Amino acid sequence: MNETYTVTMGEDAKASSSTLRPAQAFDLFPTRIWQVPLTHLAPRFVSWVEAIQALRAAAPVPAGRTNRGGWNSVDNAVLQQPVFVELLRDIRSYCTQAFMDMGMGTPAFDVQSWANIHDRGGFNFQHMHEGALLSGTFYLQVPEGSGALVFKDPRQGVLNSYAKGGGANAYKDIQLRPSAGLLVLFPHWLEHFVEPHGNDMPRICIPFNAMRP
Repeated sequence: MNETYTVTMGEDAKASSSTLRPAQAFDLFPTRIWQVPLTHLAPRFVSWVEAIQALRAAAPVPAGRTNRGGWNSVDNAVLQQPVFVELLRDIRSYCTQAFMDMGMGTPAFDVQSWANIHDRGGFNFQHMHEGALLSGTFYLQVPEGSGALVFKDPRQGVLNSYAKGGGANAYKDIQLRPSAGLLVLFPHWLEHFVEPHGNDMPRICIPFNAMRP
């Protein structure tokens, strides 16, 4: 069901007979994402990189989907492996926080997850995660030259705006420059892509979706 919310402008927005007051600004349609560095898990990063490289060696043919120039796992339950138990615990906790912020309460959910590797020149096509409650990525290995995660401006009409950049009512895409240990959560409908990777050391992350059971 669609819901409509009302903004009440109030008396302060009215101009008096003697003074032309400045207009009040109301920022509508915000899109919230969440970020947190999981630095307390840093001692586990090396073993997690090794685990993902072992997955690639065991099944070298990539799943494909939007990934090009690298590898991604066919397995969509990577975080269910015992080696990732601490990471899964934290991801579930932060998903619950996001659901609260979104006014969803504490819904039951499962975590769908896969490994994603970009070799030099690798990237992801623009896409969204249809059918999820919430989406996210954990960045495990991010060498210099790693491609940025780019969120597309979700407002359809603003594509026609003459204003570009960070000003009011301007069209803008948002680049997120990741770092090792960063956890990012975002709405599943927010379209995004990954810029080409520019290092011989692979860029490794674990994308995931919070799904209805």
